[in-house]
Amino acid sequence: MEYAKVKGIDKRVSRLVQGTIMLTEREPERGFELLDAAWEAGYTAFDTAALYGGGTCERVFGAWMEARGVRQQAFVIGKSCHHNGDRRRVTSFDIAADLHDSLARQRTDYVDLHLLHRDDPEVEVGPIVDALNGHVDAGRMRAFGGSNWSPERIEAANEYADRNGLVPFAASSPHFSLADQAQAPWEGCLTISGPSHERDRAWYRKEDMPLFTWASLGTGFLSGRVSRRNFESIREDLGETMLNTYCHEDNFRRLDRLGELALEKDCTIPQLALSWVLHQDLNVFALVGPVAPEECRANAAVFDIELSPEELDWLDLGRDSR
Repeated sequence: MEYAKVKGIDKRVSRLVQGTIMLTEREPERGFELLDAAWEAGYTAFDTAALYGGGTCERVFGAWMEARGVRQQAFVIGKSCHHNGDRRRVTSFDIAADLHDSLARQRTDYVDLHLLHRDDPEVEVGPIVDALNGHVDAGRMRAFGGSNWSPERIEAANEYADRNGLVPFAASSPHFSLADQAQAPWEGCLTISGPSHERDRAWYRKEDMPLFTWASLGTGFLSGRVSRRNFESIREDLGETMLNTYCHEDNFRRLDRLGELALEKDCTIPQLALSWVLHQDLNVFALVGPVAPEECRANAAVFDIELSPEELDWLDLGRDSR
């Protein structure tokens, strides 16, 4: 496992971040087994959200942290302000409501990194930055950032913070994968993948902002389950989101190359795809969602994979041949 730091937080943060959306109160023992395996494999970072499982995921995760006595060592990401069917929820009220509920469910009094799960560009950044700083001052969060916030909105928020002597956004959480999205899977989804988002990646490189990227395997497209050979036979099982978002020719070419290079590297396709993300010249912490202990261990092994600049470029179709 590799580790780094996030400004404002005095903890080692694992470059792989274990997700918690798969945890359920129906089978807490399986959740404990999974989290134990992640911890033993070196994961110190965990991704949570007020939305996940209607709160059940946070309850299981909080019970595990309490039972294992690891809260002070664990780096916990929390999220608030996911929209619902009735309204957009990027308000100071929603930040506070979701945050307090999450802390109660997780049996703790603070979160290390709090992310705004969604953005609403019609809302001025100033009151949001003010509200987040209030929670930092109260000790309920150590740092904050945005998930699915554009670089332009983060920059505006940080300019406001700088003018007013406040704490700025410390991190961002966009989608990032070798698999490029042909279209957004849902409204408000922000990605920095693919040729069309090089400008966004350049901004993050310039700022050296920590990126807690999600869907590194293209929501399963790069999991090893999909290939050209079996695509037609499993098409109906993939769902409209994957079909419309990831199942296009350029991504199949990337998948072909992953398969070829994985044989040479003696690793799996998902390991190689995850390694590609972590090898980019960005400050990346990759969110992963293994559901079994052996998958946790397999993900942690990606740091043993070496990729040259030429191989990275070739996998992303930057060269016609190696």
